Amino acid sequence: MSVSQISVFVESRPGHMARVLDAFHQAQINVRGYSASDTGDYGIVRFIVDDPDRALAVLADMGAAAVKTEVLCVLLPDVPGELARIMSILARNGINVEYSYSLISTFIALSVKDPKAAQEALASESIELIDQNDLVDFATAIAAADAATQEEKE
Repeated sequence: MSVSQISVFVESRPGHMARVLDAFHQAQINVRGYSASDTGDYGIVRFIVDDPDRALAVLADMGAAAVKTEVLCVLLPDVPGELARIMSILARNGINVEYSYSLISTFIALSVKDPKAAQEALASESIELIDQNDLVDFATAIAAADAATQEEKE
């Protein structure tokens, strides 16, 4: 059992990832998870999307270098030690994890060269920023978001 991952090779410059995401948005492709890493002047952005074949076609139309591969997706209970348990099972079986990232979360971590400038830019656009304390009770945050969504539907 696996899910399809799209890996895109992009220049490590402002706007390149936004162009990919804008193209996905225009094509109504929903990003379920992503990971971005740089290797200097270029980077690899890995996406899990709801329609990987269409995403690959969108990227091909953009002239982007992209490939589709299969990866495992594990559902972890939100309790301490679950990630360690999964990694231990794989290690005991001689299986190396080359990379991993989380999916379907509204919390994202961004690494930037100037965190203060990024924080100010995002805050000026009414983007909610969180701190370590906000992550302490993740389950409560999810339950509150679900309740708010349910109220909006009623």
